[in-house]
Amino acid sequence: MEFLPKDLVAALRAAYRPEGGRKSRLRIHTGDEVLPVLRRWRGGFALDATRVTHLRGHVELYEGGRHIASALIVASDIDGDELICTVKRETPVADRAPLDFVRPDDAPVGYLPSA
Repeated sequence: MEFLPKDLVAALRAAYRPEGGRKSRLRIHTGDEVLPVLRRWRGGFALDATRVTHLRGHVELYEGGRHIASALIVASDIDGDELICTVKRETPVADRAPLDFVRPDDAPVGYLPSA
């Protein structure tokens, strides 16, 4: 895109991500700050560079109001109008404690008390 005129590049970028378009439900929570995620892929995600220019450390990833993962950002780089964050570790959040034993598939869910 280096060979295109600057006004054409600006128009293409504006058409690529219009302000009135569909908003992503993915959000990053870091401290008291909440930032929307533009794109997400295995090993990283992209944020809006106009809102944040550098980000490192532990963050929480939410989809709407549901906590879906904890992540550790090890590098962030600005590419155009996006902040590209590289993630070292992303751990999914479970809604129950992990089992420390193998549970058979046909095991009962609970036991009835004796009468």
